[in-house]
Amino acid sequence: MNVLIVEDDDGVAEALERTLVAHGYGTHRVGTGAEALDRLGEEQLVLLDLGLPDLDGFEVCRRMRKASCVPVIALSGRSRELDRVLALHLGADDFVAKPFSRYELVARIEAVLRRAAGCVRHGTAPAAEPAPDAVSPAGPGAGPRRAGSGPLEAGPLRVDPRTRKVFVRDREVRITRKEFDLLLLLMQEPGTVMERQEIMSRVWDENWFGSSRTLDVHVRSLRGKLGDRQWIETIRGVGYRLAVPAAAHA
Repeated sequence: MNVLIVEDDDGVAEALERTLVAHGYGTHRVGTGAEALDRLGEEQLVLLDLGLPDLDGFEVCRRMRKASCVPVIALSGRSRELDRVLALHLGADDFVAKPFSRYELVARIEAVLRRAAGCVRHGTAPAAEPAPDAVSPAGPGAGPRRAGSGPLEAGPLRVDPRTRKVFVRDREVRITRKEFDLLLLLMQEPGTVMERQEIMSRVWDENWFGSSRTLDVHVRSLRGKLGDRQWIETIRGVGYRLAVPAAAHA
């Protein structure tokens, strides 16, 4: 398992290398965004510092996600909510604020790799297993429809587990790996309220030790990409459920 370290601070990069090698990972170091983009496809995971000397780290993240499904963990000394949201929105699979312990970093790497799903578009792994037949409807005519292992549908929203693509009114919506996993989970039981802890354990990991606000960040981003915040309804104090907006039936 090879990890690409994108970090312009030699001291930080060397410390990351020592930690990863000690835990059995192969590494390759680059100090610029351009070098990182050139290496894309050669490693199985990327540790991306957002403060690079040539390209903005967020832009590097966006280009990586556009070209590949390789897991990306963003590293940054900027820990504001806006920075975390933007990194996740642009395709990062996780965000780790500096300073961090080596144990936390390795645990997050292992969690991301465990949860990394297949990507048919870029061929980095086998396609995801199709979801089980859906059950409760989210509204009139909104129940998911499947033919064999085909897409799940709720109103004008269509999610294809095999190709990991999402469409709203036949327009493809680009979302991140974790956003897809979250949406697919909700699509499997539309109208059913899913508790926060259950979502976290199924979409992230039962041993996830980060803040549950990660879920809120992904929900907020997903709502924006689907074009209507009513697609995912908040049940205060409990969790979330998929609900087809009234406007979608028009």
